[in-house]
Amino acid sequence: MKLLAFELSTEACSVALWVDGDVRERHEIAPRRHAELALPWADALLAEAGLAKSQLDAIAVGRGPGAFTGVRLGISIAQGIALALDLPALPVSTLAALAMRSLSLPAHSGAGQRVLAAIDARMQEVYAASYVFDAGDDGLLVPRALDAERVQPPDAVTPPDDGDGWLGVGTGFAAKAGALRERLCARLHAVDAEALPHAGDVARLAHVAWQRGEAVAPDLLEPAYLRNNVALTIAEQQALRASRA
Repeated sequence: MKLLAFELSTEACSVALWVDGDVRERHEIAPRRHAELALPWADALLAEAGLAKSQLDAIAVGRGPGAFTGVRLGISIAQGIALALDLPALPVSTLAALAMRSLSLPAHSGAGQRVLAAIDARMQEVYAASYVFDAGDDGLLVPRALDAERVQPPDAVTPPDDGDGWLGVGTGFAAKAGALRERLCARLHAVDAEALPHAGDVARLAHVAWQRGEAVAPDLLEPAYLRNNVALTIAEQQALRASRA
């Protein structure tokens, strides 16, 4: 299988190409440059692999949650390419892709490992979801959601059980002066508060979704925003400043 994957939901711009299990990726922390970089990187990856766009089987995309502009751009790019090439699309949770970053932590224990993924959502909140890793048929460890994706203040995020040995990944653990990490410190075995989602992991999870028959028509791609407003009103800003005083 051959698929092109985009993950633009955070400050990281990330594009990957999956070719029969081999993953090529370009990834860079590049705030506000996603629109400039994403398509040229995709063309470069295809050229490096000696592939034409017509040889692709599907387009994958991190569908959020994350920054509104990045999520919207990723969905638009994926839809545009998939429609132009008459290809199916594979939406992947950005938080699930982020959870895959925990596999690089020495503390990851393999199948059964529980992970809390959290992205700094600004405005004193984080996007978060909990996962447990299962072993797939091909041996790939894959995160399975234990609860719903949500946007909450860091001090309100709680894993779905009282056990310890959790791993934490994502910028949400650095948000609000590390409030989430500090509150759950007794339950966390290790934390990577700098982790950002990668398109390579979107591609890996998209391949699993493809095998499960979860591809959709590109016009059915939907972003996962979780939040209805992208900025605080003046009144909300004043209230926030007053709460900090």
